[in-house]
Amino acid sequence: MTFKALLATQTDGKISTNVVDMHEQDLMPGDVTVKVDYSTVNYKDALALSGYADVIKQFPLIPGIDFAGTVEASSYPGIEVGDRVVANSWGLSQTHHGGFAQKARVKGEWLVKIPEVFSTRDAMAIGTAGYTAMLSVLALEHGGLTPQRGDILVTGANGGVGSIAIAILSSLGYRVIASTGRLDEGEYLRSLGAAEIIDRRTLAEQGAPISRERWAGAVDSVGSYTLANVLAQTQYRGVVTACGLAQGADLPGSVLPFILRNVTLAGIDSVNAPQEARIQAWSRLARDLDLSKLARTTQVVGLAEVPAVVGRMFAGKVQGRTVVDVNA
Repeated sequence: MTFKALLATQTDGKISTNVVDMHEQDLMPGDVTVKVDYSTVNYKDALALSGYADVIKQFPLIPGIDFAGTVEASSYPGIEVGDRVVANSWGLSQTHHGGFAQKARVKGEWLVKIPEVFSTRDAMAIGTAGYTAMLSVLALEHGGLTPQRGDILVTGANGGVGSIAIAILSSLGYRVIASTGRLDEGEYLRSLGAAEIIDRRTLAEQGAPISRERWAGAVDSVGSYTLANVLAQTQYRGVVTACGLAQGADLPGSVLPFILRNVTLAGIDSVNAPQEARIQAWSRLARDLDLSKLARTTQVVGLAEVPAVVGRMFAGKVQGRTVVDVNA
């Protein structure tokens, strides 16, 4: 039986993609086969397809670090035919065929059952970006933050992690400050729950090692000077989560926020997070994410449109979440 897939190949160091027909025997080993409904385009997917980062480790490969769909066959305990499941990261789009296809076969331990409140489309509107945002919120809570402690800054606010983080935090009662380079899209951020919007340029260049206290915590997906400045302006016993490197992988800052203000910097890894953390994150998403806000973040494209989305993403023209209907 054949199925459609976006297949990435590499020639002379250049990556190209085409929608092709594949056979089920082309799928990689795994104990669960899934009929995929939707995937999504994350920043990591853009890095993979562009070749800007060494994400894809073998070619040819079906990219896409996420998928959601219905189980067609399973020999994995606890996962049954008919279950609606979601996969986020693990080896997808690196060493294992990913979600930009109508079929997927993976290890059952990579899958989480989709909470009843979400459709498979909702699950991909959330995707790895939204699941990472929830892991970040959980880390803020683990560090002792509550809405009463003060404002929470969200950098990269127009992106996938940022958009979902704003929606979750505002629903939990936090006052959210959104940092963005697209100030003309402020109404979108306010519709998600942002109370204040600041220009990302105020954080993007080298600053003082420690500055006036401004926020109780932050969700950062930018890194580099931005993260260093965020830390420098975090209040005493504040918590900052780091989950991305849109500006850079460096951290040109100081130890002063840590030793003078007891600031916590919490790293967020969504790729290899243990199953219990994933289940907790998806359970909290089901409880704390407003579906009407989620809908505002989402656009839907087909498989053939994915490369164009990647181009718009690097041009800073993608807002929120891009869901891929693999059957369109």
